[in-house]
Amino acid sequence: MTDIFETKDEVLEEVMDIEAKNQQFDEDVDIIKELLEEGSYFKARDLILSYNEVDIGEIIEEILVDFSVDKAVIIFRMLPKDVSVEVFSYLPGDDQVKIINAITDREIQYIMEEMDFDDKIDVLEELPANIVDKILDKTPKEERKLINVFLNYPEDCAGSLMTPNYISLQETMTVQEALEHIKKMGMDSETVYTCYVKHGGRELKGIVSLSALVISEPDVLVSDLMHTDYVYINVYDDQEAVAEVFRKYGFIALPVVDNENRLVGIVTVDDIMEVMEEEATEDIERMAGIIDFEDNDKDYLDTTVWQHAINRLPWLLILMVAYIFTGMIITSFEDKLSEVICLVAYMPLLMGTGGNTGSQASTLIIRGLATDEVDLSDTLKILWKEMRIGALLGVLLSAFNFLRVYFLDGNGLLVSLTVCLAMLAIVIFAKMLGSMIPLFVKKVKLDPALIANPTISSISDAVALSIYFVMAHIFMGL
Repeated sequence: MTDIFETKDEVLEEVMDIEAKNQQFDEDVDIIKELLEEGSYFKARDLILSYNEVDIGEIIEEILVDFSVDKAVIIFRMLPKDVSVEVFSYLPGDDQVKIINAITDREIQYIMEEMDFDDKIDVLEELPANIVDKILDKTPKEERKLINVFLNYPEDCAGSLMTPNYISLQETMTVQEALEHIKKMGMDSETVYTCYVKHGGRELKGIVSLSALVISEPDVLVSDLMHTDYVYINVYDDQEAVAEVFRKYGFIALPVVDNENRLVGIVTVDDIMEVMEEEATEDIERMAGIIDFEDNDKDYLDTTVWQHAINRLPWLLILMVAYIFTGMIITSFEDKLSEVICLVAYMPLLMGTGGNTGSQASTLIIRGLATDEVDLSDTLKILWKEMRIGALLGVLLSAFNFLRVYFLDGNGLLVSLTVCLAMLAIVIFAKMLGSMIPLFVKKVKLDPALIANPTISSISDAVALSIYFVMAHIFMGL
């Protein structure tokens, strides 16, 4: 029991330590800004250098937001050269372009020469064509050829994410030869933990781990240690599919091959994490009914008011048209509603409950499809399960509302039954609708996230009113 409390105390101390460090970082950033306002650049630089490259990149971002680009460039130039290259690689694309536009060609060339290849490709994709041409003119011929190959891959495929910096071995090598090769090439590679075994030229034959090489005898052949049942991705595979492979297998790197099974690069987990974040953001925006016409990566505060409005307008127009049908349903029952005016008061309650329960179901199913927890083959199981969930929730919500409508609001038994049985039917229908629409969209090979929750809510509203009025006709003869 003591061990458990000690473990909890240790976790609590770690959390408090992280919070204290974050607070100290924020305080130091404020101090750095004050020093820059005073013109004390060397003091600011010294305080900045007490942090690692990732944190320094965040500080540079803050400076770019609150000060001119010139001040940020002054601090950037005052950093040690090796540090400045690392910091540059951690900056967002927009900030990298700002720095590039403000420094000299020689400084740009140095940064490009020292950056990791995959980071270099990411930067070049963001830069204006004239600057890219200027950089490529000063790049060695072989590297320039390789860069052009990588830049020509489609933006959202595995080829645009991969790096050519990996450890490759020949299957005829001995363990001793392989380890000597790793020592020679390891510093320039993204990872040394997994080595990729080729046959002859570039054909990928298998993989072998560094640990297997280290513990084996020097004269053992690499071909005797390698695994031939490896997982790989094609150079033209969509980045979302690549992210799914990483999620499924938990690898830190995956080999990328062309259509002839020739090894052309590897994708590492740090690059795919950015893709996962982008895809998650895109899905959240789609589910909220936001369409990004420019397909840009700008943050919320960096996007203009006009662009925000344009991105949100289409779904709002579609939903506005959809609600015309809801209005038509209400208008058609207007005369009958006037006979029992108290029924009108419960329409928002029923419509809102239907929309909310439908959105809950659709969100869970969309997530399940994204994480492979559910599939199209599970359609009937999902339908049956959501129908039962809807029935249980409907009974509980209807019972609660019966107490309210009958006892608190003082309405008659027929009104109470009309409202509560309508709610039961609406919740069951909304659960079934919310779970089935994402599966239908997946069936027709579209992204389920395209079906925004507001769309499901609008459909549910129209059906909820129809159910409500049918119940009113049955119980009250309207």
